[in-house]
Amino acid sequence: MSGYADDPNGHVSTSVNTGAAGGRSPRADAQRNRDRIVEAARELVRAPGELKLNAVAKACGIGQGTLYRHFPTREALLAEVYRHDVDELVAAASDLLATRAPLAALEGWFERVAAYARVKNHVFAAVEAATWQDLAAHSLGPIGEAVERLLAAGRADGSVRVDVDAGDVVVLISWLSRLDDDELDARGPRLLAVVLDGLRAHRAQPAGRRSTGR
Repeated sequence: MSGYADDPNGHVSTSVNTGAAGGRSPRADAQRNRDRIVEAARELVRAPGELKLNAVAKACGIGQGTLYRHFPTREALLAEVYRHDVDELVAAASDLLATRAPLAALEGWFERVAAYARVKNHVFAAVEAATWQDLAAHSLGPIGEAVERLLAAGRADGSVRVDVDAGDVVVLISWLSRLDDDELDARGPRLLAVVLDGLRAHRAQPAGRRSTGR
């Protein structure tokens, strides 16, 4: 099947896709360009003022024509930046559980939540209300499923309390989207540690150390 793809110099060329599934897939160089664009926009969106597409193109060393073929509007690019961050956040849950105990995996995931909240804040402030509402609606399910994987592993080994569900955690961490960068730096780690402590399974106190109630 014929299609169009970018070459490294930003030109459009015709190529033939012979993938096993018979569908279209971007050439490796075009995918690299796309990834570079998204990463550059992710960094620049935190800068003061409106994100400029020509600044993104310059930051990743490509022509504006190449950028516009991937993302014809600023809003399309910002939406992809957010979706990319959601995908990484969701994937991190399984990656962390593969190498850490459940409670430690949850702690590591919370660290990624703080970084995700930063990107979310800047993207949502820069796009139309209808766009961010749609993005938020479509991300809620995957994020909730990632939280549930972490909680389920913790319940199974007894480290996480059994009376908390993914919805509870999503509500507790949603306040991050209300904090600016300075507040996230100052309060985020401490408050996420408080949430993590609240998720720990209650342990019975050893005999002789119970409170007397005085």
